[in-house]
Amino acid sequence: MRVRVEADGGSRGNPGPAGFGAVVRDAATGEVLAERAEAIGVATNNVAEYRGLIAGLAAAAEVGADAVEVAMDSKLVVEQMSGRWQVKHPSMKPLAREAGELAARFDHVTYTWIPRERNQYADRLANQAMDEQAGAGSAKPEPARPVGSENRTPPTSWSGATGAPTKILLLRHGQTPMSVDRRYSGRGDVDLTELGATQAQAAGRRIAKLDGVDADTPILASPLARTAATAAVVAAETGGRVRTHSGLLETDFGRWEGLTFTEAAERDQDLHRRWLSDTSVTAPGGESFDAVHRRVTEVRDELVEEFAGRTVLVVSHVTPIKSLLRLGLDVGPSLLFRLHLDLASLSIVEFYPDGNASVRLVNDISHLA
Repeated sequence: MRVRVEADGGSRGNPGPAGFGAVVRDAATGEVLAERAEAIGVATNNVAEYRGLIAGLAAAAEVGADAVEVAMDSKLVVEQMSGRWQVKHPSMKPLAREAGELAARFDHVTYTWIPRERNQYADRLANQAMDEQAGAGSAKPEPARPVGSENRTPPTSWSGATGAPTKILLLRHGQTPMSVDRRYSGRGDVDLTELGATQAQAAGRRIAKLDGVDADTPILASPLARTAATAAVVAAETGGRVRTHSGLLETDFGRWEGLTFTEAAERDQDLHRRWLSDTSVTAPGGESFDAVHRRVTEVRDELVEEFAGRTVLVVSHVTPIKSLLRLGLDVGPSLLFRLHLDLASLSIVEFYPDGNASVRLVNDISHLA
């Protein structure tokens, strides 16, 4: 029998109160054959995602499946279980191994990434588990001790963070014609101005001198022309290689693309006002800031896993960079409206394997002086 396993996991705080959900369907009819959901105390998103996969595979075995199609919205888990990405994080290795052992019991297993909106059933189960955990009583659950914690380096003296952090250098692209005119510039593909190219060169020289930066330092960039060009200039200074990542794209401003603030406000007065005060509101034909934050959170998780303990350069746009700083500061969405980021500015945030983080630098443009 061929089945489809849809699995999801979440953490409210990352790490924070976490839970998973999984559903097993008949692959031919879509009929639900089994459900699994459980709160797992305090854990990270990635741990919860793996726990959801494990529960789903176990349930598939219980209903007598011999072939399994796994569908998840965690690119990290899908890529690792498909063998395309290495499992480097110590807390992930035993979970990946357990999932692999379960998968080996079936004749055939495939792993497919699906967008979050197509994984709503498992997402609902995971959130129900977390809601039940939150309402179980006033006592807070004991934090789960991550696997491998006994082998970590001593905690830093002031924050309690343990392990070697992944240091992410955040560089905003240089000037473009759209930024000169202060127009909404999301998915529109515009090149750097002459000044923008000069700004990128200055940033590249600065970054090449930073501790931990060399030809082996990974460089990830949004695929748009302005970020790709900025990253290429920096790579010429560091000797590194650029890899594009669609998760680093700017907000999709939809029908506001290319408009000034005033023009957008006049065109859609009520919607524009709500959009500026509510991050769940979607730009017309575009994307909400909440949607951006969700995809950037997935990018952060990928970077911390793939480049554990290393320095990585991210060349992106205002909203994704603010979202990564927001994750580092563990603050709410109001930061998006209160933090200013200049063109070609440099910020630095470190993410530790135990879930702690440290913002080291914000909006530095000293290299442009």
